[in-house]
Parts: sequence; structure tokens; C-alpha cells
Amino acid sequence: MPVILPTDARKRLPAVPKTRKPSANRQARGRTAYQSGLLAEGAVADRYTQAGYDLLATRWRGKAGEVDLILRKDGIHVFVEVKAARDFDRAALRLNRRQMDRICLAACEYCGSLPTGQLTAMRLDAALVDQFGRVQIIENAFCAD
Repeated sequence: MPVILPTDARKRLPAVPKTRKPSANRQARGRTAYQSGLLAEGAVADRYTQAGYDLLATRWRGKAGEVDLILRKDGIHVFVEVKAARDFDRAALRLNRRQMDRICLAACEYCGSLPTGQLTAMRLDAALVDQFGRVQIIENAFCAD
């Protein structure tokens, strides 16, 4: 049964904010960022597979968050966060402690679904991609503060 409010009560209700459609410029930047992210992840995945890693998942999403790449070699699962920027330094600065914590939780969530569970051997890497498509991999990047 609908609730009928007195006329003066309707005037006191907060206005519902109107949602704006993002500008065409913002939509274009979003598409560009998405595409450059895919290209960077592809370049990093190629580097790992050339080194003998098996690619298990890309952009794996769990409750804790998303992991860009999940690979395996010699029984070790490698979780990779890919960051792209004009140069390697700027790419590294885009990875903050909060993101690292989220990726660690997502990696633990993924390992929890494996037969070996939390006993799964794993490593957390950061892969940096510069504007020329060069890749720099930092193994165990999340170990240092």
C-alpha cells in the first residue's frame, strides 16, 4: 500500500540528484586508458610466456579485487599487477600500498580455490610498461615497504 505524504512533507524531501552522462571527451579518455591497459597487459603476458610461464588468467576478479595476470611456472603461482605510464618511475608511483593490500587479498582468495589452498607457493610481481612498450618486471615487488 503506497504511503501518502502531506503536501508540506513532500516539499521537505531531498531532491534526487540527476545523473549526468560523462562527456564525450571523458568517454574517449576512458576507452583509450582501457585499450592501453589491455596492450600493456598483453606485452607483459608475452614476456612471461616467453620465459616459460603458463598464463592461467587475465583480469581475474574475486571479492577482494582484481589481479591483472595470474601465471604459473615450476609450481609457483605468480600474481602480476601491470602499471603503464610515460616512464617506469611514473608507472611505479601508480602502485600504492592500498592497491598492494587489495591484490594480496585477491591472490589469497584465488589460492583458496586451489587444491593446495593457502599452502600454494606464490609470488607477487609488479610489471611496469613505459610509453614505448618496454617492460620492466619487479619480482616479489610487494615484499618491501
